[in-house]
Amino acid sequence: MFDKVLVANRGEIAVRVMRACEELGVGTVAVYSEADKHAGHVRYADEAYNVGPARAADSYLDQAAIVEAAQKAGADAIHPGYGFLAENADFAERVEGADGVTWIGPASDAMERLGEKTRARHVMRESDVPIVPGTTDPIEDPADVVEFGEEHGFPVLIKAEGGGGGRGQKVVRGPDEVEDKLESARREGEAYFSNASVYLERYLDNPRHIEVQILADEHGNVRHLGERDCSLQRRRQKVIEEAPSPALTDELREKIGEAARRGADAGDYTNAGTFEFLVEDEDRNDEGLLDADADFYFLEVNTRIQVEHCVTEEVTGVDIVKWQVRVAAGEELTFQQDDVGTEGHAMEFRINAENAADDFAPATGGEFEVYDPPGGIGVRVDDAPRQGDDLVTDYDSMVAKLISYGGDRAECMARGKRALADYDIQGFPTIIPFHRMMLTDDAFVAGEHTTKYIDDHLDPERIDAAQERWGTEHSPDDDDEEVVEREFTVEVNGKRFEVELEERGAPAVPVADAGGGGGQAQQPRPSRPDSGGDGASASAEGEETAAEMQGTILEVNVAEGDEVAAGDVLCVLEAMKMENDIVAERGGTVTHVGVSEGESVDMGDTLFVLD
Repeated sequence: MFDKVLVANRGEIAVRVMRACEELGVGTVAVYSEADKHAGHVRYADEAYNVGPARAADSYLDQAAIVEAAQKAGADAIHPGYGFLAENADFAERVEGADGVTWIGPASDAMERLGEKTRARHVMRESDVPIVPGTTDPIEDPADVVEFGEEHGFPVLIKAEGGGGGRGQKVVRGPDEVEDKLESARREGEAYFSNASVYLERYLDNPRHIEVQILADEHGNVRHLGERDCSLQRRRQKVIEEAPSPALTDELREKIGEAARRGADAGDYTNAGTFEFLVEDEDRNDEGLLDADADFYFLEVNTRIQVEHCVTEEVTGVDIVKWQVRVAAGEELTFQQDDVGTEGHAMEFRINAENAADDFAPATGGEFEVYDPPGGIGVRVDDAPRQGDDLVTDYDSMVAKLISYGGDRAECMARGKRALADYDIQGFPTIIPFHRMMLTDDAFVAGEHTTKYIDDHLDPERIDAAQERWGTEHSPDDDDEEVVEREFTVEVNGKRFEVELEERGAPAVPVADAGGGGGQAQQPRPSRPDSGGDGASASAEGEETAAEMQGTILEVNVAEGDEVAAGDVLCVLEAMKMENDIVAERGGTVTHVGVSEGESVDMGDTLFVLD
């Protein structure tokens, strides 16, 4: 077994991995960006290392910095969690080649075979796993998209090879959308996964999203742990997941599970992974279930732990994260496929810092003024924040996960209702009101929802009413009250140390900005100065266009001196996994461009000035 594991991630998944390591008697190392210097995963770890600025590309995606931190800490393994570098085969290969460091995940060559969508489709087709009609090679020419659409019918789905979680996916509803959607999908693939390759699939109109959890060791043993139903999604982002699926017969779930095992075996896959399928939700049997005759298609392989792995753990009793560590250490799975059974029902509610009534817009800032998670029988919370923490908006909007468990689906939902009502988060909006509303929704309660239900069928007024009834808003009563804290973070050669000093009623201690290390002290939770971009308002006259949220500039479409009309796209801003077009509110001349491609911006920063 390993002595020390570095977790190359943040938030609740980093804490989840650290808890598993602690139970195995393994030490833990956190990495963190400047934005996360006071984050929960940093507090939980045995030691922590700064790997760069807030921008993910300069910190959590900096492969060399993470491997260097592992070697500096004496860690003998790296666990990537999910997101960031978790499905990056190049990073896995780098770790495999590092002296004394083991990669906790599938081998890099297996990640290349199954992690890249087009290669995975080849493997599945050869192992007799049904695949969605589509291309098995990357496409670059817009004419190829048009030709595919004319053959299979529009809409067509363009998907990034390295994508996941809805990123790099664009629905093309007609030939006139092809060029823009193709470029957008390629751009997102490059920005998120350093892979601009895309492929095409027939866009299924009304599917259920079913995925199968796989565990495989290095001794040839492959097991599946049953299926999860992830059909409740908004804009292809999962919101509530459950196990087992309320829509499948036992015969169909076994058929899909065996297909996943076949695919894992054919791909020479080891460690944990998830095989995702789309099931056509048509022709239910007399009991209202999809039986063994239902059409299902392989979608993709997630070569990592999944956000929703928790529901599988609840119904099977298998600690998937511990097995990830054990398998990477060379241990053999100790259970047979026939030993795997499911008991009861579990649901996972993603607790996102979003306002569902505002088109699920992510919170742009705030503090955990109150953070009081629920408890009791059948309730599990995977989280990292604590009361008083700042909300970090530089990354994903998910702040925690609530998992409810019951002897059957009805009891599971009843416990979910109780736990959601008990979950008190104040300081910014969350989607807890949305979850509470969904547990009273007829289609969801009956298990009849599909991946299109929220976007195409759910009445937005019901979401508004839930937010008004159960939502919490920020109460800035004490925002201007000065609070002096005497607790310091010290970095020496990039390694984090905590220094505690309490002194009440004293003036603030002046400290230097620690930057990238060097042993300088930092005050915790420094208040961010007012954003003003680069001073554009002082150097150019006209109407400013400012960033409405923190994010990264993916594309700048204008230059100084250009004439624009109202509604023209000035730039594309990525925030919380979504591309946002920043448009001109009126026509005029661009007198100042305050941003460039790849630059991170804060809310309120001046992007452009129009005269």
